[in-house]
Amino acid sequence: MDIQKWLDKGVDFIVDFGPKVIGAILIWIIGSWIIKKIMKGIIKLMTIRSYDESLQKFLSNLLGWILKIVLILAVLGTVGVETTSFAAILAAAGLAVGLALQGSLANFAGGVLIMIFKPIKIGDLIEAQGVLGVVKEIEIFTTKLSTPENKEAIIPNGTLSNGNIINYTSQGTLRVDLNIGIGYGDDMKKAKDVITKVLTDNPKVLKEPAPTVAVSELGDNAVNIVVRPYATVEDYWDVYFETLENSKNALDAAGISIPYPQRDIHVHTVS
Repeated sequence: MDIQKWLDKGVDFIVDFGPKVIGAILIWIIGSWIIKKIMKGIIKLMTIRSYDESLQKFLSNLLGWILKIVLILAVLGTVGVETTSFAAILAAAGLAVGLALQGSLANFAGGVLIMIFKPIKIGDLIEAQGVLGVVKEIEIFTTKLSTPENKEAIIPNGTLSNGNIINYTSQGTLRVDLNIGIGYGDDMKKAKDVITKVLTDNPKVLKEPAPTVAVSELGDNAVNIVVRPYATVEDYWDVYFETLENSKNALDAAGISIPYPQRDIHVHTVS
C-alpha cells in the first residue's frame, strides 16, 4: 500500500475543500445570526402594529423556513454542490402544491388581508355573504360568526375578503329604523310628541345623534311616521323592541289610533 499516495490525496482534498468547508461553516453561523435578528425585528414590528397572534406565528414560521432554505442553498453552493437542480425541484414542488391548493391559498391570502387591514375584528356585528352575525373568531382560512339565532356560520376568508362587508359596529352606534302609522283623523303633532317622549324617556336611546320623528308618507290606510332613534350596538335590539311596545301603549293612552289595512265591500242586489 502506498501510504504516501493516500496522504498526498488527503492533503490535496483538504487544500481543495478545506477553505470551502470553512467558508460554508462561517456562512451558516453568520447567516443563522442574521436570520435571528431579522425574525426578531419582524416579530417586533408585527407586535407594534397589533397583528393578530395567529397571523404573527404563521408569518414568522413561514418567513423563517424561507430564510433557512435560502441559507442552506448558499451553504451547499459554497462547498461546490450544484444548487440549480435543488431550486428547480423546489419550484416544481411549489407549483404543484399551489395548483392543488388553489382554494386554500385564496382563503389563506384572504385571511392575511383581513388580519392586516382589519376591516372586521372579533366582537363586530357584520353582514357578509348573506349572513348576519357577531364575529367570534378570525382564523387563517375561515372566519366564524355567531348569528342572532345562535347558529355558527363559517365563511371562507377568500370569499369574505373579496365580497361586500357591512360592519354595523365600526361607527360605534346604530340607527334603529321604525315606521308607525296613525289614523287620518288623529292629530299628527300630538302623535309625534307622544313618540318623541317615548324616546326621551328611554335611557338606552342616545341623545346624540338626536332621534328623528317625522311624517314620511300619506299611505292608503294611515299617515306613516318614521321613528329613527340611535343606540349602541349592544342596545340595538332593546331599543327596537322597547320603542315599538312603548309607542303602542303611549299612543293608545293618548287616544291615537294605529289603523290596519281594511276594505269597504259594497253588495249590490241585482233584481
